[in-house]
Amino acid sequence: MDDPHYLSGLQLAGRRVVVVGGGSVAQRRLPRLLRAGARVELVSPHTTPAVGAMADAGELVWHRRGYADGDLAEAWYALACTDSAEVNAAVCAEAERARVFCVRADEGESGSAVTPATGRHGGLLFGVLSGGEPLRSAAVRDSILDGLHAGTVDDDRAQAASKQEMPGVALVGGGPGDPDLITVRARRLLSRADVVVADRLAPRELLDELAPEVEVVDAAKIPYGRAASQDVINRTLIDKAREGKFVVRLKGGDPYLFGRGFEEVQACAEAGVPVTMVPGITSAFAVPAVADVPVTHRGVAHEVVVVSGHVAPGDDRSLVDWSSLARMRGTIVLMMGVERLPLFAKALLEGGRPADTPVAVVEDGTMRTQRVLRSTLTGIVEDAAAAGVRPPAVIVFGPVAALTRAQDGEQLP
Repeated sequence: MDDPHYLSGLQLAGRRVVVVGGGSVAQRRLPRLLRAGARVELVSPHTTPAVGAMADAGELVWHRRGYADGDLAEAWYALACTDSAEVNAAVCAEAERARVFCVRADEGESGSAVTPATGRHGGLLFGVLSGGEPLRSAAVRDSILDGLHAGTVDDDRAQAASKQEMPGVALVGGGPGDPDLITVRARRLLSRADVVVADRLAPRELLDELAPEVEVVDAAKIPYGRAASQDVINRTLIDKAREGKFVVRLKGGDPYLFGRGFEEVQACAEAGVPVTMVPGITSAFAVPAVADVPVTHRGVAHEVVVVSGHVAPGDDRSLVDWSSLARMRGTIVLMMGVERLPLFAKALLEGGRPADTPVAVVEDGTMRTQRVLRSTLTGIVEDAAAAGVRPPAVIVFGPVAALTRAQDGEQLP
């Protein structure tokens, strides 16, 4: 049988669209209608909290009643999304009389229009229809998006256009280490890079997905070992961009959280090189999360402080008031603090933190080699030494470190 559908894009900006029903189906459909600029009117006696919030924010008009014949007057498009087959059929019947295309959520083939599984990639919007098989449509859509994001599906025209419009450097946060935790935008920019300047803690597996002609510059900064000078990194970014190349600076975590990212932005700005900032999932919160250590929890911790361990307590260069931190009742997340852990633990104890304060150490968070150690403030130094804890590791001090459940990965002794 021939496909009865003719795929087309609707210009809905400023045009009346009526959605009948305020449940979960409407909640899924409304954001894209609003993004298209449609003048949405919702007819439903009740809505989900999210749909109600859209109405409260003035994003749409909500008629708090059931559907009535005539509601589609002067509409350009309609969606029948109620949980009543009878109401949905009535909406479609009115749409047919009024010559308004209508999507029927409960019986897709009974409406005069169907909603494709849509995807967006840069400036590209595409839809997939599979003749009454929505799950299949969604699976194909997801496969195409994965390929576009990874650069394994060709997008030459969009790629060429985007490179012309793209600034010289993209400062990209790679997340805590697992390549699946990098953002969609970051992955898309990586697929279009001419040069990638990568840190040691950036997701390494992503480098293998780059095209052979992409130049990879190692900007590894190994604690207490070989390290690329920040000045050299800055100069590399600027020089490569001035050669007309699109440069992705790939960093671990979030570039603005102890990542010296803004120093690189400032250097590029002084050189007249434009920069796109792409935040990443911060390791300070994500790494404890994957180890079942929430940094805040209702009734346990209402405050959280993230501290760099590069400078020890008592050092004249330190900007941290450790006596104030010790008096906190909430959570302290210590980054890059493994080598100086004895000094940090001592400072907290001397400042008044209880000796039995729970402590969790997550090494290689989100990675296959992740290990977790749980201890107390008085025991953590000895326990960490016995377990051979090495950086990178995130250390959490506070009652939340005791809120745990069984771990899937290896548990340190």
